[in-house]
Amino acid sequence: MSDHNKPIFDLAIRTADMLVKMYGTRCEVAVHDFKDLKKSLIYLAGNVTGRKIGSPITDLVLKELAKPEEVIKDIPNYKTQTTKGQIMKSSTVFLRDHEEKPIGALCINYDISLFVQFGGEIEEFIHFDTNETTTESFFSTVQDVIHGMVDEVLLGFKKAPSSMTIDEKVDCVRILDKKGTFLIKGATEYVAHALGVSKFTVYNYLQKIRMINDYQLGEAEKA
Repeated sequence: MSDHNKPIFDLAIRTADMLVKMYGTRCEVAVHDFKDLKKSLIYLAGNVTGRKIGSPITDLVLKELAKPEEVIKDIPNYKTQTTKGQIMKSSTVFLRDHEEKPIGALCINYDISLFVQFGGEIEEFIHFDTNETTTESFFSTVQDVIHGMVDEVLLGFKKAPSSMTIDEKVDCVRILDKKGTFLIKGATEYVAHALGVSKFTVYNYLQKIRMINDYQLGEAEKA
């Protein structure tokens, strides 16, 4: 490296040391000087790949250097693998001089082999037998249960209860009945209040809904 570019490489080396101290022994950070691509590796913090100072540049960086200088870009977050089979998450940052010419690279490699192994075990552990997602809310009081169920159903109508038609209110009660809301004591009064109707109106809605359900069930049995 030239004396003119020494501060750039010094900063890269300090950054390499800091990253390895921060992320530990699974992290390796290499600093390359493009002055001699056959032995471009001038500094190595940590060691995951088993390389030594004086090792050559990688084929990935060579491929990027083959492009016109103005289109050479940093390469973030890509997958690599060592000769021993370790899987790494890697990123390459190109070091540039005052004329924006690529003069070197800071290459970060993090061994994620253990995470991949754990990931497979975790995936097996969290696997469910059904593709459907079953939601379940957890409340502290029975009033919260009722309020939560009613609020969830009303949200689906995307309008204020005062703007809902009678059919929409009946449909709201039908959905709540299907969810088992009215099995909870006091639910009828709260639903009536939320819909802006009397509790007797809600009873009428329920009677109508259950009569229709009984009729449909009877017809299905006949068929």
